[in-house]
Amino acid sequence: MMQQLRESASYIQAQTGNFEPEFGIILGTGLGALVKEIEIEHSLNYADIPHFPVSTVESHSGRLILGQLSGRRVVVMQGRFHFYEGYDMNQVVHPVRVMKLLGVPKLFISNACGGLNPAFNTSDLMVITDHINLQPSNPLIGPNLDELGPRFPDMSDVYDEKMVRQAMVIAEDAGFDLREGVYASVPGPMLETKAEYNYLARIGADAVGMSTVPEAIAARHMGMKVFGISVITDMCTPDRIKKVILSDILEAAAVAEPRMTMLIRELIRQQ
Repeated sequence: MMQQLRESASYIQAQTGNFEPEFGIILGTGLGALVKEIEIEHSLNYADIPHFPVSTVESHSGRLILGQLSGRRVVVMQGRFHFYEGYDMNQVVHPVRVMKLLGVPKLFISNACGGLNPAFNTSDLMVITDHINLQPSNPLIGPNLDELGPRFPDMSDVYDEKMVRQAMVIAEDAGFDLREGVYASVPGPMLETKAEYNYLARIGADAVGMSTVPEAIAARHMGMKVFGISVITDMCTPDRIKKVILSDILEAAAVAEPRMTMLIRELIRQQ
């Protein structure tokens, strides 16, 4: 596995002149517009990078973007991988581990998700303060990659508290509400039943989605600082559940996208 990671990283370095990113960014469903803010220096198709999976979800572009955002060097995943696509957890987090080999110390993860907290509304932004992993596996199962991190990494502070507080101030100064909450990660790809939504809320989740946690676990295993942000694309409380299709999710994400883009751009500027 380490050999595959090195081969992926070596290819990227060869194609980009040893570009050294300061931040990694994973863009979730319907959240690709941040790329328009980047001074793009290199754009690589996932299919061309050795050992990279290929995005199979129609709203995920499948490109690795390297360039400048807020005057800082970034590497951006325009499209991510999910367990429900048939990939194993090591494939899902392969790009995050490659980012670490490229020298990335901080990872920003975004996603589109369902809202479980009755105080939330569609198109709200939620900063992730903690998570509940309900995926059937995680990327640390199996032989430990000692070169990347310890066998038993602590997960009591997955999401960087300093960046959470900075984000709250940025949102307040910009004049919009930024929620905070716990994100539950489930395997998908089906949306949850009413009973499952009730269960998730009862165990402490404010939002539910099908991604983010595997990448966050892998990043913290390697000592990277993590900032997670969710766009609430549909409400899952008993009085507001309705049937949802992908176009609804993309529409709700598009409403929130300018705020999320501004928030990430300013947060990176402040680091």
